[in-house]
Amino acid sequence: MEEELWGQYRYILGMDEAGRGPLCGPAVVAGVIFEPGYVNEAINDSKKLSEKKREALFAQIVQDAKAYWIVLVSEQTIDTLNIYRACQQAMEQIAEKSQADFVLSDAMPLRNCDHHEAVIKGDTKSISIAAASILAKVTRDHYMLGLDEAYPWYGLKSHKGYPTKKHLEAIEQYGVTDFYRKSFGPVARILEKQERLTLF
Repeated sequence: MEEELWGQYRYILGMDEAGRGPLCGPAVVAGVIFEPGYVNEAINDSKKLSEKKREALFAQIVQDAKAYWIVLVSEQTIDTLNIYRACQQAMEQIAEKSQADFVLSDAMPLRNCDHHEAVIKGDTKSISIAAASILAKVTRDHYMLGLDEAYPWYGLKSHKGYPTKKHLEAIEQYGVTDFYRKSFGPVARILEKQERLTLF
């Protein structure tokens, strides 16, 4: 996609996020700018790459990028704004900081952003968006592994915070801690159930 734009715009920012669906941990939003003409056939949608490949590409992207940004969107911000708005706000902040000539985002419309396109399935069409998806995914995975070391009883290493059966059972058993998104339905229901139990 950048090939069509580089003739008109020098610095193109691509952005994506990871972690909109999990019940806990931050969402991570990343942005990447490459020099015009940059090519790396290995960079693809992070979901289509093995963990080992993502790790290797993370280092390559950080080395090759003209500039990059990684923002952790806290659980508290997600609960206050909602997950969509929280990720949108982080992308808008990166876009403003970057001062890029053109902004591409993965299906996320941005407000007050000139020269911008929200690209459906952008991580398969844009090298900058795909690179951002890798930075976001690897950063979030590392964060969740750190949480798993501190709270191994939740099994975060295996499900990364997604609402699997085992994860929901662990929350029921061990309770809702500060790193949970309390506005998310499954967590809110468990909290409500626990509050009812404390009344008796």
